[in-house]
Amino acid sequence: MKVLVTGGAGFLGSHVSEFYRTKGWEVLAYDNLTKFELNRTGHNPEKIREYNQKFLNKIGAQLVEADIRDYQKLLAAARSCDYIIHTAAQPAMTIGIEDPDLDFTSNVVGTYNVLSVAKKLNIPVVNCCTIHVYGNGINDNLTEDPTRYLHTPVAISEDFPILTGKITPLHASKICGEHYVRMFIDTYGLKAASFRLTGLYGERQFGGEDHGWVANFTIRTVMNRPISLFNTGKQVRDILHAKDLCECFHAFYEQQIAGVYTVGGGPEHMISLIETLNYLGELNNNNKSEIKFAGERFGDLNYFVSDITKVRTNLKWQPKIKPKQGISYLYNWVRENRELFEKQQ
Repeated sequence: MKVLVTGGAGFLGSHVSEFYRTKGWEVLAYDNLTKFELNRTGHNPEKIREYNQKFLNKIGAQLVEADIRDYQKLLAAARSCDYIIHTAAQPAMTIGIEDPDLDFTSNVVGTYNVLSVAKKLNIPVVNCCTIHVYGNGINDNLTEDPTRYLHTPVAISEDFPILTGKITPLHASKICGEHYVRMFIDTYGLKAASFRLTGLYGERQFGGEDHGWVANFTIRTVMNRPISLFNTGKQVRDILHAKDLCECFHAFYEQQIAGVYTVGGGPEHMISLIETLNYLGELNNNNKSEIKFAGERFGDLNYFVSDITKVRTNLKWQPKIKPKQGISYLYNWVRENRELFEKQQ
């Protein structure tokens, strides 16, 4: 068996590649190797890219340097594959606002190309969407306690209204990609799923202020750097470790029940930004980073916890790695790889 992983040299793609290599599958990691997002983290983008490529080589994954916006190269790469997992994306709301053309071509044109290739070759495909498609109108219905925002209902399902509140390029591009997933399912019978993902984290995540907040907080704690908290720090997510998500990808391959799924940790995995920082401080011998409070960012979603009933029922999946366990894995990995996070000279 062989899987094509778009964005295979990235954080999530590297976990997917590792997961399928341990199962004995061939893995084709398809990635344009851009450093655009990495350049904004303040880490060393050259070392980071080298680290990921060495990792893929070590586990025996084949790396193809190409872009999902190039249909012919994508089609050629996928011809011998049995499954496509589409993790490549422009994932950051801030970058989308700055460069809507990049956001559109990556998230709409790129996703359409992936789906079109899957249809032509008649192979199942999973698209990585985001819980941001629900919009940020949820912010208008929150209460709060000392460390987190609260919402009724606690968990939000696929039937909850989408695109409420103020819309950014990322909202628009991601929901467009998901609409195309649904179109290919309904019109052509493609075995496809769109996973609305939330709070992904894990080892090999080089997070910054644009994207990957759990890793960003962890890296800054280990490196003793100040942390910017936008809004109050009471924002809540049901964080999901990448290893658990890999199990979910495989669960879709095994069940192949097409549709849209909200995929997160669920209520048992909910944690706020402040609570995450407090736990990281405990791991770091009570040495906490300086916190700088900043204003609320346009488009940010202050609360989301997934109702995972549908994915649990249809795909027979549920997450296993609890937040404190997963954050400790990430913390230890950052400590072991401090040289990757030295500031650029």
